[in-house]
Amino acid sequence: MEKVRHRPWVKGAHFIITFSFLALTVSGFVILMSHPRLYWGQAGNDLTPALFELPISRNYHHGGWEKSMAFYPGAGSPVSAARTYDIFNQNGWGRSSHFLAAWFLVITGVVYFIVGVFSGHFRKNLLPGASEFSFKAFWCDFRSHFKKQAAAEHATRQYGLLQKITYLAVIFFLFPVVILSGLTMSPAITASYPFLIKMFFGEQSARTIHFFAASALLLFLAVHVIMVVRSGFKQNILAITFGK
Repeated sequence: MEKVRHRPWVKGAHFIITFSFLALTVSGFVILMSHPRLYWGQAGNDLTPALFELPISRNYHHGGWEKSMAFYPGAGSPVSAARTYDIFNQNGWGRSSHFLAAWFLVITGVVYFIVGVFSGHFRKNLLPGASEFSFKAFWCDFRSHFKKQAAAEHATRQYGLLQKITYLAVIFFLFPVVILSGLTMSPAITASYPFLIKMFFGEQSARTIHFFAASALLLFLAVHVIMVVRSGFKQNILAITFGK
């Protein structure tokens, strides 16, 4: 079968996107530690019920609030309360780093997408052919990833059906969802493009969707790294950086 040769623009985009995503993961985790609660809808805070809460910092299930007070009498009034515990709060540098890394990811991703479409990269290398669509072919390809010898062969030939489907899902679904849901959490962006809030069912819903999409990308990254190691770490790293 024809061997894969990564083009320089693919290597460059892979490098920038990888390091941007790692920076986003670290800074995003710090942001999540500052408020480890996820909600559904438009609004959410420590005094409103959470969809679920993550046990990742001392802010988890703290229970350290004085009695809440309404700003004004009547139904629907916002409420406020003072904390009675030492809060973990690294939101400042976390958010700044997150948005800085995000723009590297967005700009590089847009360039990659445009070049990928007009160069035929997606059509030639990632779009499965009609003859590939069968459960038998998919199952054989899936099973081959668990065999060391077959895994090594994957690194020297065209992408298999499982790889193509996975890469297409990451490029055309997970990354767009992560980027758009992240933009929805910016008041400046949603002021200009309010349809984003409707698209993701509210600002807090966008944050929750952002979390799950990013988690799926982390899972993809973990499996991707495992397969790189199993199929020849040195060979694969050289192929995607400075080698052939």
